[in-house]
Formats: sequence, structure tokens, C-alpha cells
Amino acid sequence: MDSRPSARRDLARARAALEAGETGPAAGHLAAALAHTPTLPEIHELLSRLAAAHGGGLDLFPGEPHASPGRLAARAHLLAAAGRPEEGLPLLAAASGHNPALDWAGVPWVAEPSLGARIDPGQLARTVMRLCTAVGDPAPTETVGPLRPYLSVVRHAVTAHGEHAMLLGAGSALARRLGEVRLAVDWAGRGARAQPSKLGEIWLGYALRSAGRMPEALAALRRAVAYDPDDLSVYADVAATLADLGRLDEALRWTELALERDPAFDCVVHTAHRLRYRADGDVAHLVDLADFIRDHPDDAHEHTDLEECCRNTPWLGGLPAGAPLPAGRAPVNAEPSADALRRLQRVAGQTWPHPPGAYDRALGLVLVEPWELLALLAHPETARPDQQNGLEVWACLGLLHHGTEEPWIESSRRRLLLGLLDGDVDRVTQAAMFALVAYAWVDPEAREDIATVVAGRLTETASGPAARAVAELALAAPGLDRPTRELAAATLRVPAVPRQRGRGRSLLRWRRD
Repeated sequence: MDSRPSARRDLARARAALEAGETGPAAGHLAAALAHTPTLPEIHELLSRLAAAHGGGLDLFPGEPHASPGRLAARAHLLAAAGRPEEGLPLLAAASGHNPALDWAGVPWVAEPSLGARIDPGQLARTVMRLCTAVGDPAPTETVGPLRPYLSVVRHAVTAHGEHAMLLGAGSALARRLGEVRLAVDWAGRGARAQPSKLGEIWLGYALRSAGRMPEALAALRRAVAYDPDDLSVYADVAATLADLGRLDEALRWTELALERDPAFDCVVHTAHRLRYRADGDVAHLVDLADFIRDHPDDAHEHTDLEECCRNTPWLGGLPAGAPLPAGRAPVNAEPSADALRRLQRVAGQTWPHPPGAYDRALGLVLVEPWELLALLAHPETARPDQQNGLEVWACLGLLHHGTEEPWIESSRRRLLLGLLDGDVDRVTQAAMFALVAYAWVDPEAREDIATVVAGRLTETASGPAARAVAELALAAPGLDRPTRELAAATLRVPAVPRQRGRGRSLLRWRRD
């Protein structure tokens, strides 16, 4: 979306305030304009006028801990204008951390080679490390261009300050995130040689991993462990690298060694469950990981292991591929409101990060009455043969958010979903079964009951035309016993037969148990 009209409105208000002598409001409007288009020349011209009218203007943009990105950027530009760009750069980087896709640093004073020469290399290293933490690894594509000016500052600083190990390592981390892999390896290697340390070897190991040089990366990470055998996060890095080298048994031994020291160390727990799942494909490892995430909401690091393991797997990460089952019918003969349909379509989609993520995404459907969610199962938009967003799935997930105060076994949400399982396998029964599976992921107390339901449904359909559809769901379900899992896996090994399109089944019966 073009943000220039908003910036120009704020700019006009700032100009009017400045002409009226109201420097405080003018400063606020300029900060808002910068937050829309940080490099618009007119904003910088007016900022210069404001500074001239108010003794430099710095006191209009105090360096408060929770200042907005626009105010941080304005203060940075005023510091640069006052001959103190080295003080302004960390503020500009903080603004980039808030919104990395905006071109905060695309201004002439940041590009000056003299900035890299005059800024303290240790301060620059700390600034870059904070920026790296904010932008992710790798940086999203839309942020790479706006972040490149900071890499240029590091280049100039490296030229001026030589073999400063911390600067080289932090610069390597930024270069790696921006896709400059060869530069990342070069800088990390120079830093590790200039001042051998655990952190230097970690930076080198990460850079070598990005370059695909796995044996060398493994050697660097092993050296990092030798520097500090108590840093269990490096054990997780070693394990992940060993796994990428195809040495999965060794990788698992590293996670076991770390877990013996601290069974709840988050980096190792995530890596261990991911590698166990990779080893045997048992969804129980991912369920255990989901339980760990739920029970440890304040982990220091953001992890994506669960999402990565679920991605592109039927029901774990989204709807299964292939022709959909026949449309189903609803047990409610009523017309849902247009608002209910809009809310359903708003949350619907073919993919989700993992079953708990699908459950959470359906929370907004608590505003749609259960009878409307049931009626939506028969809505023409839901029943369309080319309907790709699984509206039935999201309607059934929405039912889970009603009556949550009721114990599961006695709950109306359980009764409604079990009722939807009646009859032949179609998109409605499939959706209801997935809702049960997803709930088993988020509520351990419901797992045994839901596993029994899923196992029974799998047995009922094992020799029927919809056996594969049920087996895919069963393999996503927590708590199934080994024979049931083996039956589901064996069902999926049978070559698929093209699915015949048929008419919807008759009105669903209500199950009273």
C-alpha cells in the first residue's frame, strides 16, 4: 500500500504547526510522517527548519526508552546534522528493528564512509547484533534492501578498524541474513582467527552452514563446545548439523547428552523432538513438542521446529492434496447470516502452522453461534466442488471454542462433533474428525477419548473407498496405539484409486453418546 498520502497529510500538519510556532505538535507530525516514508526529502527539509527554529531540536525528540520509531529516526537525523552521526546510527537501527521493511537508513549520512571510521567498533557490533535479533535469519526478502545500508557501514568500519573480532562476527551475522554468504564466511573466519572464542566459532559455524560447507561448520561448532561445555544451545547446533550430514544417530546422542544436563533447555528440546520425528515419523514427538511449547510460553528464543516438521504434511500443516471428498450435509436446516459466512471465510485457508495453530486461528468463530456454524456446513459456498479453503474444517474448529468451560467428556462441543461423524465419509465427517484431532493436540485430558474415536473410525473404513482419507487423519492424531498407527500407515501404502464424485449423503443423525 502506498503510504505517501498519509505521510503528506502528516507533513502538511507539521508545516502548519511550525508556521504557527507550535514546535511540539510539529515534531509529533514529523515523526508520524517519517514512520510512513522515512526518506521523503520534504520531511527532512522541514525537520531541518524545525531544528533551526528550536535550537537544534533534540529536546523535541528525547531519547526515551519507548520512543516511537518515527521519533527515534528524527532524533538520529538531528544528531547527524549536529555532527554526531555515530550517536544517531543506533537509534536509526532501533527504528529498523521495529519495521525492517521501511528504508530508515537510506539517507546520505549513513552512506558516508567516514561514519564507519568514526563509530566505535564495539558499539557498532552491539547495534548490529540487536538489529540481527529483530530481523530474523534469513531476513525476509522485503527487508533485504532497506537493511543493506547497515552492511555498508560495517564494511567501512572493517576497513578502518581492521581485525576487530566482535565487529567481524556481528557483521558476518548481518551479511548472512542478507544473503551475502561469501562475505559472511570471510568476516567470521577473520574474526575467529583474530580473537579465538566460543562466539567467534559459533558465528563461523553458522556462516559455513549457510554456505553449505557442513563438515567445516561442524568442526567450528565442536570448537565452540570445547570453549564452553555448559552452553547447551551449541549442542543443539551440533546436533542439527550432524543431522544435515546424514549422521542422525550421532545427532540424537548430542541431544540426549544435553537433556541429561537440563531436560527443559528449550533449544535442545525443540531440536531433539524434531530429530526424533525425522528418525521414525511418529507424530507423538511433535505432540510432545507442542505440549512443551504450551507449558513453556516464556522461552527466550523463538523456535520454528514444530512448524517446519508439520509443513506440507496432510492435516499437520494443511489440507491434503488431491480431489476433495464429496460435500456433506448439515444437521441444521437454517440459513446462516452473511456475517457468519464472512467470519468463516476470514479465518479459512488451506494451510496452518500446526494443529494447535489451526485451533487458535479459529478462536474468532466464538462470535458465531454453534447453530450457524452447523448451518454453514450446508451453505452453497461451502459445498462448492472447487472449494479450496476447507470451510467445513474451520466451521468444525469453531465449534471447539463454544462451551469451553464444560468438561470434555460431557461437553456439547464433543457431542456435536461426534454427531457429525455419522454416515459415510465426506468433507463434513472429515472436518469433524480433524477438529477432534486438533483438540487432542491442545488438551491432553481429551486424548484417550479422541484416540478411541479415531481408531474406531479407521477400523470401520479400513476396506472402504475413503480409507486413505481417514488414515491420513489418523496419522495426525495423538495417542493412537501402535497397531492402529501401523494400520493407518499400511492403508496409505496401498496405491490410491481415483476418487469418484458422488452426491451428498442424507441428513446427518445426531449421536447421543
